[in-house]
Amino acid sequence: MSPQPTADHRLPTDTDNGLLLIISGPSGVGKTTITRAVERAIPGAVFSVSATTRPRTPADVEGVDYRFVSDEEFDRMVAAGEFLEYAGVFGKRYGTPRAWVQEQLRRGRLVILEIDVQGAVSVKRQVPGAFGIFILPPDEPTLLERLRSRKRENEEKIQQRFAEARREIATARDCGAYDLFITNSVLERAIDEAVNAVRSRLRR
Repeated sequence: MSPQPTADHRLPTDTDNGLLLIISGPSGVGKTTITRAVERAIPGAVFSVSATTRPRTPADVEGVDYRFVSDEEFDRMVAAGEFLEYAGVFGKRYGTPRAWVQEQLRRGRLVILEIDVQGAVSVKRQVPGAFGIFILPPDEPTLLERLRSRKRENEEKIQQRFAEARREIATARDCGAYDLFITNSVLERAIDEAVNAVRSRLRR
């Protein structure tokens, strides 16, 4: 069994080249598609799996989509300081496990977090070297149309998400957590911009 690295025990393969990448954006903006494209384009990139209290759906894969935990377990993890960030979203909670992220960074990997603005602010405060990208819609009417075209929710829910998206964009511009804003007008172009920006940051 391999020894577990600690703060004062480094493995021969450990490096200081890991990069924490934060990607955020409102619902319907295409951030998940862009995030997964970045993950595929960068060798050794890993996508951080959040812990969540939301119910598991038939399409979810434990440990791949999320780590599903009870409210009690989530409370324990919060109390133990096991999250880099955590937040409530539409009545459910999501958190980024600190130990796993730190281990992957020690491996020299690109660790990708797809989190909201509140989480990005918390992570950036603890990991100042993290690289933050925020995905913007071309304009508000386009964003509203994208939310409707998903056909997942009724109009009341869509309007709630739209209002939240407007608040999130405004906060993102002012919070200082993001190094780059990318407007997703043409998906392929937005993906190229994100991948090139990450590659440039990794070379620095």
